[in-house]
Amino acid sequence: MSDPVLSIRNLNVGYGESVHAVRDVSLELERGHVLGVAGESGCGKSTLAYALNRLLQPPGKIISGSVTFHPKDGAPVDVLALEGENLRTFRWRRIAMVFQSAMNTLNPVLTIRRQLGDVLSTHQPSMSRRQREERSRELLHLVGIDARRIGSYPHELSGGMRQRVLIAMALALNPDVVVLDEPTTALDVVVQRDILTEIDRLREAFGFAVIFITHDLSLLLEISDHLAIMYGGRVVEYARARDILNEPRHPYTIGLLNSFPSLRGQRQALHGIPGSPPDLSRTSPGCSFAPRCPYAFAACHEAWPQLALVQEAQVACLQYDPAHNGGEPDKHLLERRFEAKVSP
Repeated sequence: MSDPVLSIRNLNVGYGESVHAVRDVSLELERGHVLGVAGESGCGKSTLAYALNRLLQPPGKIISGSVTFHPKDGAPVDVLALEGENLRTFRWRRIAMVFQSAMNTLNPVLTIRRQLGDVLSTHQPSMSRRQREERSRELLHLVGIDARRIGSYPHELSGGMRQRVLIAMALALNPDVVVLDEPTTALDVVVQRDILTEIDRLREAFGFAVIFITHDLSLLLEISDHLAIMYGGRVVEYARARDILNEPRHPYTIGLLNSFPSLRGQRQALHGIPGSPPDLSRTSPGCSFAPRCPYAFAACHEAWPQLALVQEAQVACLQYDPAHNGGEPDKHLLERRFEAKVSP
């Protein structure tokens, strides 16, 4: 990528000694772009988001790897080395986060005025009360909420409005990166559309980059520039969104694409993915998707596939590894690949 704002290299995150939730994840986010991260529940998506923001709570900890922030001017910042006041200053000003559940994130006994004001007074203590009030009203207006609702409590707002308040909080200090951890969960489809439109409008206006985390691959295909598909704590496919739409390569990606219907074209049967996601507290020598994969062969249960370049995509699958399969994937895998094409 030509202008990265955030680089993640070989990141490993665990909970205690037994659960390895994120394994050797390497991603790069380009300035002003949207990186989508998709996968089933329990694949490590939210753990990755919390690790990037240094918000992991014990027993969660970053085991190894690096996260580097690249400012527009100045030297790169080692995010994992930040401590104390330096971390406090960096967080929210450079990387902000919109959490999964607005009702659980917002304080139910404080008004929206108080909660927006707390963000501003904590990170910009020189602001006067009047300036905080003006900025809070401005932020509500930016996300499409009538500024007169500033005195409301969270329970007096709809789910979509609460989510917009969280987005306003994330944008309070004009960050370079906004991490969205399933921001449309539990919202109806009409409100989801409004939230996504709002996020895209704000990104275009202010130029921040987005890491958008969700289990909804159809949604990510529409809004993302690049996509990372996670399974068992690892990235198994990483490519431009349009390439994953038109030429998905990993069997898991194909399974995800086949699990929701196309809005156009002929009817076709939907194919779910049998079985359950792996237990991250257990390690196996082979590919973690092998027990659920219809294209697995003997080597898949013995060797873990590394991300390797397949044309313009990075794919972790032995079907494309010349050392194990001659570099020629199963013809049935290719047939299913084209069946999986959908309209975003």
